[in-house]
Amino acid sequence: MYYIKKRIEVAFAHHLTLNYASKCTNLHGHNAIITIYCKTKELNENGMVVDFKHVKDIVSGQLDHRCANDVVDFNPTAENLARWICEQIPHCYKVSFQESEGNIATYEKDDIQD
Repeated sequence: MYYIKKRIEVAFAHHLTLNYASKCTNLHGHNAIITIYCKTKELNENGMVVDFKHVKDIVSGQLDHRCANDVVDFNPTAENLARWICEQIPHCYKVSFQESEGNIATYEKDDIQD
């Protein structure tokens, strides 16, 4: 099994829809650190699990300097964004999404077919 890990920093804004009073329902921003984990049994024709640049382009292109509410059609919590990013990246099995110091959400797929 081959593994890669890519760490990306993005500046993004969002507001949350919550069933309780919170300042997070107001538009606000984060400098997030996103760590993406991919694996596969066989390398692609270029000898890679997935190109690190492609991983960065997918995530940064959709989130960096954007309002997450304009990009996704769900409540953009750190947990939901971690799952969504995992679904965007080929061979991805795990994403950690640190939206601020000490606040980290992780999503990991249960079943990996690679």
